[in-house]
Amino acid sequence: MIARETGQFYGQTNHCFQQNGLTLTDTEYTLPEVDWHYHENAYFTFILQGRVIEGNKKEVYHCGAGDLLFHHWQDAHYNIKPPGFTRGFHIEINPAWFAQYDLPHNLIEGSVRLKDPRLKLQMYRIFKESKVQDCKAAIDTLLIELFNHETVKDEQLPPWARKLNELLHDDKESHLYTLKELATAVSVHPVHLSRTFPLYFNARLSDYQRQLKLQKALSLLGDKNQTLSAIAASCGFSDQSHFIRQFKQVQKMTPLAYRKMLTGFYF
Repeated sequence: MIARETGQFYGQTNHCFQQNGLTLTDTEYTLPEVDWHYHENAYFTFILQGRVIEGNKKEVYHCGAGDLLFHHWQDAHYNIKPPGFTRGFHIEINPAWFAQYDLPHNLIEGSVRLKDPRLKLQMYRIFKESKVQDCKAAIDTLLIELFNHETVKDEQLPPWARKLNELLHDDKESHLYTLKELATAVSVHPVHLSRTFPLYFNARLSDYQRQLKLQKALSLLGDKNQTLSAIAASCGFSDQSHFIRQFKQVQKMTPLAYRKMLTGFYF
């Protein structure tokens, strides 16, 4: 089995830089298939544009823009790239990085797809900071916050909440559903769902859906054929100005500026 060293990914790496035990790369995937391999460090893969299929010993993930994967060090996997342009952002983490912040290196175990929109929004922030590079501490801070996010685990959920978790993350229109529609879908009373949602998801339902909307919008910005007004409408914002306000609150820049940064050039 092939072992990949730090900073090595299959395809065309447009830029790679190292900082304080982290290696960040922006890579265009060019090979249609990549056989089983592993990396010497734990790392995140964040799909910025296009599609990729990734398989490990337990699961196969069909990933598109906005999907976030984590691999522990030496976890083997393979990749298949469908036709079209695909681009990924990677953060490799040296064991020394965990040690300097007194973080256990097994905070996330195995090869997994992370669905929580808060984690994806955090990764978009890290990507932005990797381009700006005006405050090196920002990337470390954001990554520590990402690891400290408490995410829902299926085995800890009652059946209705497990079903709701699947609905929220697998239904592309779930951010548009009303409280009553979600409650009906999982067969619980709307009041019960509203009251207990924070216990299982560490956020109010309205905030969680807002994060889903913003995460979907960010995943669509890489498609130059989508206008900002079309993105705002498909993500459930009342109008483009509302979309811009919500976006700036989270990413500290306008959707147009973020789109230019994402698609106009690499790091």
